[in-house]
Order: sequence, then C-alpha cells, then structure tokens
Amino acid sequence: MLSFRPGAELPYAVILLASLSGIGCSDSSERNRSAELPPTFSGSDGTTGDLPLQPSGGNNSATTPGPAQLERVLVFSRTLGYRHDSIGAGIAAIQKLGMEHGFAVDQSEDPAKFNDATLSGYDVVIWLSTTADVLDDGQQSAFQRYVEAGGGWVGVHAAADTEYDWPWYGQLLGNNAWFLQHPMIQTAQLDVEKAGHVSTAHLPARFPLQDEWYNFRANPRSAVNVLLRLDETSYLPGDGAMGDHPIAWYHEFDGGRAFYTALGHRVELYTDPQFTQHLLGGIQWAAGL
Repeated sequence: MLSFRPGAELPYAVILLASLSGIGCSDSSERNRSAELPPTFSGSDGTTGDLPLQPSGGNNSATTPGPAQLERVLVFSRTLGYRHDSIGAGIAAIQKLGMEHGFAVDQSEDPAKFNDATLSGYDVVIWLSTTADVLDDGQQSAFQRYVEAGGGWVGVHAAADTEYDWPWYGQLLGNNAWFLQHPMIQTAQLDVEKAGHVSTAHLPARFPLQDEWYNFRANPRSAVNVLLRLDETSYLPGDGAMGDHPIAWYHEFDGGRAFYTALGHRVELYTDPQFTQHLLGGIQWAAGL
C-alpha cells in the first residue's frame, strides 16, 4: 500500500490516477450498488428468495425503466351472468391488503372506467369474479392498450367465466383456459409447482383446501407458468376432468403481466391468511415487484 508523510507533495502520477479513478469524489455507483441487487421476498416461514425480474435489455441506465411501484389498483367486479356471494368479501379483503401494504384500492362495476386516461392511473386491474361480456368493443381496446403499455392484470375465480367471444382475453387468461364446468364444492389436495414465486412462497408443498374447483376448456400449461396444480385423485372432478389440472398460474403477455387464480369461490377464503397472501403475491407480481 502506498503511504505518504504528512505535508509531503504527492507525485503528479498519483494525482492523475486519483482524478481518473474518482478517488475523493462522490461516486453514486457505490451508493446505488444495493439497488442493483435482485429484490427478495420472504415467506411466512422466514425463507427468502429472488423475485422474478424483467430483462433489463442492457446496462444503459438512460434506457432502463425505473423501479416498479404498487400505488393504486382497480377492483372490477361487474357481472352479467352468475354473481358470486364472495365478491363483497373479496373487495373488503383487497382493501385490507391495500391498507396493510401501502397501496390504494378503487372498486367499480362501471365499464366506462376502461378508457386510456382512467386505466393509466392503475398499476394493476383486478377482475374479481366477473362474468359474461363485461366490456364493449371500445372498452376492450382500451384495456388491451393498457396491458400492451405494461399494465398488470389479476384474474380471480370467475374471471375465467368472462368474455368468451374476445380472443385476446382468452390469451391473456392463458391459452383460452375459460371455465367449462365444476363439480360440487369439496376438499382437494393442491400441489405447489413454483415454491419460489411471491404468491406461493408461504404455502406448504402440498395442502388441502375446500373450494369450488373449475374444470377448464383448455389446459393453459403450454402458455403459462403453473403455480398450483390440483390432484384429481384427491376429489371428484366430475365431467371435464383434466388429468393435469393447473389451478393458478402467471405469465408475461403482450407487454404486460397476467396472474390468474381459480381459488376464491367461498366467502371464507377471503379471511384465510393463506389465500389472501396468495392473492397479494399475485397483485405484487402483476405490478412488477
């Protein structure tokens, strides 16, 4: 290590080296180095892991987007078909999550909210057990532009029983995995396929749950990342049994992020911490956190 006597004159080469290397300057790269590390989540068991990250597309800070934020979500719960009794409980649960985690929650059944100006104010739009054709053509186009611009979508339960005649929505949902039918409400065993995701990190590898279990018109697996899978040998799936039976999944789609969980029929689930943490993780992931 080089050392110099107090008061000694520094050699010109050392001064030049110091100026080139930034010695003695305020270097923001050191202060910001922690911001370059991957964000982590922590499950209820105290474990941690890396959150999924969007590719940066390079290291040029001038073109790298700023950090994702979760400031405001819209809960959309319009129904023109069957209406679930759990919608009110779902709205209350998401409002509680917002209060606990610092994001605002707006709720509406007005399709007029689906315009460019209004949607631009939301990090995530949550379709909470919507049914049938809830948007007209212009509103569909506005929502598609929202997703293409990087918006997040979360579909809960009957969001799969919605907009059957809108091909783009079928792909947002995941490989046209619209609702087909369901057997009676019963307890089934669920297997976690991606334990490192923020929506499943708190869950045991296998667990029982009572709910209304959807069979889908198509298996979404080829187009999405499956989070949870039903074990069809653990309950009676009825007509439309799928064999391989995804029940919650996520994927990046058309510029945005889409998360779907078929859980959420029963009112009681919206006060179940395991389910509400699963839902919170989906909202956070859809926001890009």
